[in-house]
Amino acid sequence: MSNRKKRIYWSGKVTKYSNALDLELGVFTWKNPKRIAASLKKSAEESWKRKGAPFQSAMSMLNFYINRAGKNLNPERKKILSQAKIELRKLFGRK
Repeated sequence: MSNRKKRIYWSGKVTKYSNALDLELGVFTWKNPKRIAASLKKSAEESWKRKGAPFQSAMSMLNFYINRAGKNLNPERKKILSQAKIELRKLFGRK
């Protein structure tokens, strides 16, 4: 058996240890895009740790999750998260 080193990715550390937003547990696994968007908006608006505007922080967190999952994200989940992006824009009054 070979002696493999465990790969450590910066994105894994961010997901595990970042406290940029206090997200609800399992928010990215929910099936309702409106609920996901509302939760991200609430977290972004209530967070004193974020560096950008609430919309920017919420959208960045959602994009980060989608991009990190990459090709491992099943099409149904990707569709729900893409719809959550649309809902998030609506909640913040963006086009």
